[in-house]
Amino acid sequence: FTQNKGSLLLVIITLLLSAHVNVGIVNGREAKPHSRPYMVSIQISGQHDCGGFLISDQWVLTAAHCWNGYAILTVVVGAHDLSNSKILDRIRVKFYIPHPGYIISSLRNDIMLLMLYKKVRLNNNVGLISLPKDSKDVNVDTLCSVAGWGRLWTNGSLSDRLMEAYVTTLNHVHCQRKWGPSYTALQMICAYGGGGSCKGDSGGPLVCGKTAVGVTSFGDSDLCNSPEHPNVYTKISAYLPWIHHILRNVK
Repeated sequence: FTQNKGSLLLVIITLLLSAHVNVGIVNGREAKPHSRPYMVSIQISGQHDCGGFLISDQWVLTAAHCWNGYAILTVVVGAHDLSNSKILDRIRVKFYIPHPGYIISSLRNDIMLLMLYKKVRLNNNVGLISLPKDSKDVNVDTLCSVAGWGRLWTNGSLSDRLMEAYVTTLNHVHCQRKWGPSYTALQMICAYGGGGSCKGDSGGPLVCGKTAVGVTSFGDSDLCNSPEHPNVYTKISAYLPWIHHILRNVK
């Protein structure tokens, strides 16, 4: 019995260690390599800072708070494991275009377009994600997903590998009750799940079906993926006219 108990303890310890290793984006899982070819890592001085996603072969959509107004950002495309820096495809940003109504104190209009210095070559590892076709809201209780290279737990380390988690959209009344005046239904979406976004995942997409419907904006600063303060995403459909205007007119 003593030997069996020792074996059982070893199994339990092994399971706990493997669970700890596999948590990511906070209680998520490692994404299948290149299963989200639209994902990009936005970096400062070669270090991951934010997520983003390709919406054309030269444009990335991300959060406005991912740029402080003077830092030089580079965008890594087609990556899964950021630790293999020698093979990463880094592209400089030509134009930074945060939404003109962005308010840093409240994170209103927290959305930004980045024009890359060169067009990316689309292939199995580098691809685009579609945006909403109209301004309709995503239905409540829709199963969606988030992904990123952000912290593996609150105050933890960043992930070298792309992680993902499933979340469910919540109704606006619930979000308003949880966040108060910080939340506005016209411009934001709120979602929660067993796993979710953490620091470093900002700017990545909230994906429902095959469409990016939100941009990761903010959450509870003291507890990643907090049920009391579910993560908030900038609602892309509210900004479609602005996005299309920039893509048509900035060359």
